[in-house]
Amino acid sequence: MDQKKIDRINELARKAKVQELTPEETEERAQLRAEYIAAYKRNLVAALESVRVVDDKGNKSPLKKKDVQ
Repeated sequence: MDQKKIDRINELARKAKVQELTPEETEERAQLRAEYIAAYKRNLVAALESVRVVDDKGNKSPLKKKDVQ
């Protein structure tokens, strides 16, 4: 997500504190937030996939995914 979109999210958040947002602005804010959250999750998953656990013998192994039910 580029900085321009993040700045727009922050601009809408500041505006919402002062006055009520128009329905179009509320929808835009929701879309931008959803895009930001998706990008954050992708970055987090990528970071976790690069993590390696080192055991007592020095062997490196990737983290195992946990099944969430």
